[in-house]
Amino acid sequence: MTTPVVKGAAYVLVHTPDMVMHYGTTCSSEHDANPNSEFLKKVPSHLRSYEEAVKYAPNQAYIGNILPDDLNNIPRPWYKNLVEDGKEEGKMGEMVPQDELYIVMKLCDAFDLVMLEKGFSDSTKAKLSKKPYFTEAEIAKIKEGFDAADIEKKLSEGAEPLHFNGKVVGCVKAAHATDKNLTAHIMAENIVVKASAVIALKNLVYRNNIPADSIEYVIECSEEACGDMNQRGGGNFAKAIAEVAGLVSATGSDTRGFCAAPTHSLINAAALVKSGVYKSVAIVAGGATAKLGMNGRDHVNKDLPILEDCLGTFAILVTEDDGVSPVLRTDIVGRHTVGTGSSPQAVMESLITKPLDKNGLKITDINKYSVEMQTPEITEPAGAGDVPLANYKMIAALGAKRGDIDRAYMPTFIKEHGMPGFAPTQGHIPSGVPFVGAGRKMIMDGKIDRAMIVGKGSLFLGRMTNLFDGVSIVMEKNPGKVEEIGAVSKEEIKGMVAETMKEFAAFLLNGK
Repeated sequence: MTTPVVKGAAYVLVHTPDMVMHYGTTCSSEHDANPNSEFLKKVPSHLRSYEEAVKYAPNQAYIGNILPDDLNNIPRPWYKNLVEDGKEEGKMGEMVPQDELYIVMKLCDAFDLVMLEKGFSDSTKAKLSKKPYFTEAEIAKIKEGFDAADIEKKLSEGAEPLHFNGKVVGCVKAAHATDKNLTAHIMAENIVVKASAVIALKNLVYRNNIPADSIEYVIECSEEACGDMNQRGGGNFAKAIAEVAGLVSATGSDTRGFCAAPTHSLINAAALVKSGVYKSVAIVAGGATAKLGMNGRDHVNKDLPILEDCLGTFAILVTEDDGVSPVLRTDIVGRHTVGTGSSPQAVMESLITKPLDKNGLKITDINKYSVEMQTPEITEPAGAGDVPLANYKMIAALGAKRGDIDRAYMPTFIKEHGMPGFAPTQGHIPSGVPFVGAGRKMIMDGKIDRAMIVGKGSLFLGRMTNLFDGVSIVMEKNPGKVEEIGAVSKEEIKGMVAETMKEFAAFLLNGK
């Protein structure tokens, strides 16, 4: 068996302010119940510009231009103290404007469900052609746009609008006349997942100089589900994404586990590579439109910008050992079992201390813990507090209880072994995996030796169980490939085989 390593990671944020109002469940539900509400009237004035979203410090951390710890040196509120030299191009990904998402949605449109206005389509196609990871042949596949009158007609028949700068520039049609799982709204959600994931997977391949045809398997782990009335969660997002991203040698499947799914997928990918079933496995997740503006009511009421204006997406590549990239320790895996219980202490013990104890490690032996990494400025106004900090306090308390650290050391432990939250509240996106890329860099730069990726989920959201969910895995410094001691040459092997054959022949002739 080989050792699985994290070969590369990519992180993309798509700024979608116009989708907050129409596709985010908070605003869309309010529109259905009270279309003339004061809240909805105030929303447009609380939306950020693309430039403001780019310069938002947590977003710069997400795409890799700064490390999460660097946020400690930037005064809060971060939405006021912008990173003036913040760039849309990141070291591990990029910020993408809404119009470019729409044109990639059209590129991903296998059944002619997306209609874009001709002028908008032409200008945005020209923008996309400047991306280094999209080829001329791929751009050429994007079909011609439509007249505004044709789009208006489809909207009157129930299609879902696509807005840009407050104007309708296109629409998404239903895929079936009566199937409730193929409505225009659900098709828009699913095509957004596919398109945003394609951008992330393209970034992974391009930024890490990976041959696209070397990837053998794709695991898609977002929160949406695609299928028709007969199998509404049947999938397969993974293969659909791989097709557009040019992964011609790959197959794949979808993994669902609410917020914990990405870490489940990271463990699954490591296991597949370690077993030798596949040499190269990509994990990818697209953005969730339903989560846009999820806490928007609280943001507006407190006169804050609506900070949930970006779709989060990522891609991670796990491969056979290259002797350099950080190792995924499949023997240090935490799991919240059916019998674990739901108390915060029981959850943390199952995910953190039990796998460490099994391997003779202390809590302090993990340099960085990546937990639920939601940006606190998003969750605090809604009364949910600083989610990462709450997790780190619990880990520190466990460490003190076990005697790994002194109680007086807890604040220092939290600062050194934790980090500020920097991920969008996209459900599955914040849970552990945002730090895989930054952690990989820190390990390879010699800043840390080990990081634990912790994914937690709320299974009760599906109304099938009241159980929580969670898994964890450790990523650590690669010791380098070690030559086998006492290895023999080919000539020596030939000699031993020849000698063995001679002895066997003598046995047959002599009967002994």
